[in-house]
Amino acid sequence: MEIRNLTKEDLASLVKLYIQLDENNANISLEKARNVWDEIEANKNIQYIGAVDNGKVVSTCYFTIIPNLTKGSRSICFIENVVTDKDYRKQGLGKKVIQKAIDVAKANNCYKVILQSGVQRTEAHTFYEHIGFSGSTKKAFEMRLD
Repeated sequence: MEIRNLTKEDLASLVKLYIQLDENNANISLEKARNVWDEIEANKNIQYIGAVDNGKVVSTCYFTIIPNLTKGSRSICFIENVVTDKDYRKQGLGKKVIQKAIDVAKANNCYKVILQSGVQRTEAHTFYEHIGFSGSTKKAFEMRLD
């Protein structure tokens, strides 16, 4: 098992894992994913981290480092799309991929890490709080454009 940055070669496995995050992700075509990945690779502030077991992505998160003018011009790290394969849960893999993102945030002088999660994912929220995130300091709002 290795914890590492994911590459374009990991896309087929990553796309399969995202179906466990949301069944609507079954509609993601590998061709479209490759096109999006080209955009991701062009932006040094976006990274996908994964726990990979014999070529299979079994846990992942993505994060972006967002430049910021406040807080002494210190950036913000934003994490989303955290998922661990149902057969690999309770092994600390989610914590490891999130910790790798936090380590990169610290190395980039970020002043905070934001982790967004679906409101219905209460078990995940308990996990996030257990590893140090607070669900009570900010309130997020979103506007869906689809």
